[in-house]
Amino acid sequence: MAPKERYRVLAKIDPEALASFQAGIRKRYSDDQILAELRACAERLGRSPTMREFAADPGTTVHPQTVIEHFGSWNAAKRSAGLVPRRFATREELLRLLRVLGEQLGRVPAAKDLDARKGTMPSKSLYWHTFGSLTNALREAGFDVPVGEERLERAIVQGAALARTLGRLPKFADWSAARRADESLMTEWQIYRMFDARRGAWSTFQFLVREQLREEGIEVRPDGSLV
Repeated sequence: MAPKERYRVLAKIDPEALASFQAGIRKRYSDDQILAELRACAERLGRSPTMREFAADPGTTVHPQTVIEHFGSWNAAKRSAGLVPRRFATREELLRLLRVLGEQLGRVPAAKDLDARKGTMPSKSLYWHTFGSLTNALREAGFDVPVGEERLERAIVQGAALARTLGRLPKFADWSAARRADESLMTEWQIYRMFDARRGAWSTFQFLVREQLREEGIEVRPDGSLV
């Protein structure tokens, strides 16, 4: 088969002149400018952007390929910008980020701290899926976490699972019935006492279950039914 003929206009290009031109084009943006655009995009989205999201953001002026040319890969650029890649985060990286956050806060990080830092910290659901619970991740990162927090976190995950089965947030009686069928569940009174058995204890638990479901991508209507 005869080799494919090159377009004449391409054949006339001086390779050195082309390389010089391309280098000049890339220098239109400094590394700092690109990182600033990445951070601004993450702020607008409320999370660490994918290449497609970055390219579709009308507020960005840099093409994703330019980002890659500067930093070698998309995830390398996001790490340099202080953003967490949404995929391929290793256990070691997740633990390191928890330790850094703990140093910044001066205390043990909580789920609400991760929620407040979307885009610069992984979601708590990623920690749950990777380590089994946020508490497990915190302990593996070297934090001293009370046992009670782990029990509550486990109850919330179990509550979300029951809600998916029921199609709505579990009521006190629902939990009691589920406990009779599955003794691995905490009793409804054990959960109640974790909130000091105060008025609104069960609705507070339902609120936490709703937040867990939202992390899993499941919306909950005001009446407690799942969308």
